[in-house]
Amino acid sequence: MREVRLMDRVDTKYVTNETVLLQILAEANRQGYRALESVCGKIQPYDSIYFDTGCMDMYRDHHNRRLVRQKIRTRQYLHSGDTYLEIKKKNNKSRTKKKRMAIPAAAFRDYREEPVMNRFVEEYSGYRPEQLHPCLETVFNRITLVNAAKTERVTIDSSLRFVNVANSVESDLGNAVVIELKQEGRAASGMKRILLDLRVKPLRMSKYCIGTALTDPQVPNHRFKLKIRKINKIAALCTNI
Repeated sequence: MREVRLMDRVDTKYVTNETVLLQILAEANRQGYRALESVCGKIQPYDSIYFDTGCMDMYRDHHNRRLVRQKIRTRQYLHSGDTYLEIKKKNNKSRTKKKRMAIPAAAFRDYREEPVMNRFVEEYSGYRPEQLHPCLETVFNRITLVNAAKTERVTIDSSLRFVNVANSVESDLGNAVVIELKQEGRAASGMKRILLDLRVKPLRMSKYCIGTALTDPQVPNHRFKLKIRKINKIAALCTNI
C-alpha cells in the first residue's frame, strides 16, 4: 500500500450494487488484483467527519459545479483506531491532491481545540478554525484492491450510512456500492475493462455531498436529485445473494 499511496491522482467513481460486486471481485481475482488485509480481514470499517463553513461553502462549490474545490475531514480506521485529519483538493484538470496528518483519536469528532491541527488546515486549505464546524458523519465498509503492476488502487465502499451532525437526521444508500479507481493518470486499466464488461458506468458523485443532500433540507440539492434517484435505482436492482 505504501507503494500505491497516490496522494496526487486522477479519480474515477462508479456505482453498482452488491450482486454485481461479487462478479467484479471474482474477475479482479482472476486478473491478479490483490486485496488489503488486516487482522480483521479484507473488509475495513471506516468513519469520517466532514467539516464545512456556516454557509456550506465546500458543499455549494460542488453543487454549483465549480471545478476547483476541496473537502476537509477527519477519518478513523475503526479496526486499528488510526485517525487522520485530511484535506482533499481537486483542480480544474480533475486531479485530486490529498494532504493528511495523524491525529489522536480524541480529536476525531472535533479537531479545532488543537493549535497544530488548526495550523495544518489553515496552511493547506486557507480556512481558520472559527470558520468551520463538523457537518456530516459517514460510516461505511471498504475493500481496497491493488493491481499486480501497483499502478492503480481501487476502493470499494458498501453499507454507506450518513448522520447529519447538526440535526441528527440519518440516511443510507441501501445496497449501493461506490467504487473509486485511483490512478496517476488516465492510463489503461484492467478494472475499467472489468466494469465496462459488466456495464458499470462512471458516475461523478461525492459521498459528502450526497449524504448532505439526503440529511439537510436547508441546503440546495436540485443538482443532486437525479444522481440520488440513479443511485437508488442501481441499489434496487440488487437481488438476494
